[in-house]
Amino acid sequence: MNYTAKEISNILGGTVEGDETVIISSISKIEEGKDGDLCFLSNSKYNSYLYSCKASIIIVNNNLQLENKVDSTLIRVENSYLAFSQLLNIYNKTSSQKSGISEKSHISDSAEIGKDCYIAPFVLIGENVIIGNNVQIHPHCFIGDNVIIKNNTTLFSGVKIYNNCEIGEENYIHAGVVIGSDGFGFANNTEGDYKKIQQIGNVITHDFVEIGANTTIDRATLGSTIINKGVKLDNQIQIGHNVEVGGNTVIAGLTAVAGSTKIGKNCMIGGSTAIAGHLKIGDNVRVAGHTGVASNIKDGKTIQGQYAFDQKDFLRSYIIFKRLPKMYETLQKIEKQLQ
Repeated sequence: MNYTAKEISNILGGTVEGDETVIISSISKIEEGKDGDLCFLSNSKYNSYLYSCKASIIIVNNNLQLENKVDSTLIRVENSYLAFSQLLNIYNKTSSQKSGISEKSHISDSAEIGKDCYIAPFVLIGENVIIGNNVQIHPHCFIGDNVIIKNNTTLFSGVKIYNNCEIGEENYIHAGVVIGSDGFGFANNTEGDYKKIQQIGNVITHDFVEIGANTTIDRATLGSTIINKGVKLDNQIQIGHNVEVGGNTVIAGLTAVAGSTKIGKNCMIGGSTAIAGHLKIGDNVRVAGHTGVASNIKDGKTIQGQYAFDQKDFLRSYIIFKRLPKMYETLQKIEKQLQ
């Protein structure tokens, strides 16, 4: 990765203060920046490093007011954090992009493979699979029959995609993810045994979805489990059958969503949250970590607690909860006085 300050500024739509011809070849944190590095500053806690940093280029916000002389070339942008993430995406693609189809992979004759794909050793691709252009499939992946994977998607090592699932464009699916395994569906008969309900649906992920390592998404009993555009799932998440996750929702690790629940758009769900089945969670909902969700949630609500209720009510209750020992002592004293 070799770019001049002017080239980076053009990519980001920023303005250069300093030497437009200076070249960077690597990226680092602002507190560790050295010659040839690109850094960024968005948090005011790190402002002091701006004046001691040796990096060649630093990306900063337009409204940053300098207090002292800066040796590095600055690129000013509207949002330095967002701009830096854009550059990281470019760096990641240029440094990790591979091409070619390994002779040690197994691809069914009926599969269709697009242009400029990478298919690593020990990948198995089933019957009637359709793979778009610029798809990256790393070692030990399994792609079942009739799967569709669209352009520019990356599957890291050990991803398993069961039959009939559809993966959108620009998806990043990390190691150990399982998409399309059976939903947890069993019927209790008169003898007290549990009989399996066959799961014959699929999973559909739309464009710009990212799925963290060892996350599992179950296929629908009928129809589809749907992960909409822009959803980001952390590591070790369980998504049950027939769940739908709305666009641009983010879910942190160790969360479990039970079957047939519908989660709205632009939600933020904290880690280790448990969401019961057959619920409707509205748009723009915020769920704090370690929350248990057992009822429908309206649009725009922020909830917290093992049995979740309005966050403000929870915080008031928690203050009282912390004071319970002293309150108990007071009650004992009053009781003795009354006696």
